[in-house]
Amino acid sequence: MDFWWILYIIDGLLFLPIAITVLYICVFAVIALFHHTREIKKAKETNRFIVLIPSYKNDKRILETVNSVLGQTYNQRNFDIVVISDHQSVMTNMRLAQLPITLLTPNFEKSSKAKSLQYAILNLPQFKIYDAVIVLDAGNIVDPEFLEQVNDAYDTSGSKVIQTHRIARNRDTAIARMDATFEEINNALFRSAHLTVGLSSALNSSGSVFNYLWFKQNIMKIRSTVGEEKELEGMLVNDGIFIDYFEDIHVYDEKTRLIKDFNNQRGRWTYIQLHSLLNYIKFLPSAIMNTRYDQIDKFIQWMLVPRTIMMGIMAIMSIALPFIYFTLAVKWWIAAALVLFAFSLVTPNYLVDKNWDRDYLNAPLITVGAILNIFRAGKDEAGNRLDAFSHLMHKFKFKKKKKKRKK
Repeated sequence: MDFWWILYIIDGLLFLPIAITVLYICVFAVIALFHHTREIKKAKETNRFIVLIPSYKNDKRILETVNSVLGQTYNQRNFDIVVISDHQSVMTNMRLAQLPITLLTPNFEKSSKAKSLQYAILNLPQFKIYDAVIVLDAGNIVDPEFLEQVNDAYDTSGSKVIQTHRIARNRDTAIARMDATFEEINNALFRSAHLTVGLSSALNSSGSVFNYLWFKQNIMKIRSTVGEEKELEGMLVNDGIFIDYFEDIHVYDEKTRLIKDFNNQRGRWTYIQLHSLLNYIKFLPSAIMNTRYDQIDKFIQWMLVPRTIMMGIMAIMSIALPFIYFTLAVKWWIAAALVLFAFSLVTPNYLVDKNWDRDYLNAPLITVGAILNIFRAGKDEAGNRLDAFSHLMHKFKFKKKKKKRKK
């Protein structure tokens, strides 16, 4: 096989999944243009909420998050706040302990958000009864009317799960601005547009509201150290539960400022996506046979090339191919132009400022670095699974030896 055949094969193998991803993005970008904000009616009942805030080594931001939740106009007798303070300073814990919240201080050897949420559920008093769970991240800020809006939306929706609109609270660096733009693109494509055609919204890592009993039962089933929101998403679609989305209820999220953190984050998300696909692929035949559109759509999403990786590959191929075989580069230029146009369609007006053009055009080059971080996030998870397997084998051998001695 000569060089040109190898080039054709590599080019084809890379372009086919990216072309499918571009098509999916373009279709939902057009659908997003027809999305209309619906009216949220005043709730007839007052729900009782528990707000869970896992915080891992986030001493700088946890106090402002807690204070924003404490400053709610919602009746304080109808919500409780639980902070899971993992590996935070003694001074931070002392300050938190002075507030009218429940403070939990686990000391995990290997920390994760899923473990913190499980720890919170296990340590809640049994006599406490709640209607819904709200999950926030340390660094999130909410408006004083947030819980009132959530209460009205939860009643209006009638669904067991709703996702609020997470938006950036900072845009002070090029990376933070790009992260904020990608967040809003995801909101448009995977939440607003999906809702327009009657499909479930995607969950976010914070600002999610769950039925308390469902959450209590299912959070304990999570075993992965990363990507708990995707595992919960998979459980929801398997149970046939619709995930609703309300774009007028805002959760303000702190965006990463450094390119290293940005690329590590994207690498972690790529691992989560692959992990979700492998875990739930066994349900796909049943979903197709029973025409479960939400379930099928989630599989398609998990099979798409992650947007950051896609842009990195398109940048590399668009720049390199003209020097090798000019004709092969044309389709990459068309794909890149289409996806950038689709992204521009769903980018909100408030993000289009004096820095937008430069940041937007630099995005494909910046995201090349994310390709190098695909498997880094999965390192700890793989290590955990290997340790668990070794421990299981050790126990099995020990039992065998014990049986032989008895004989």
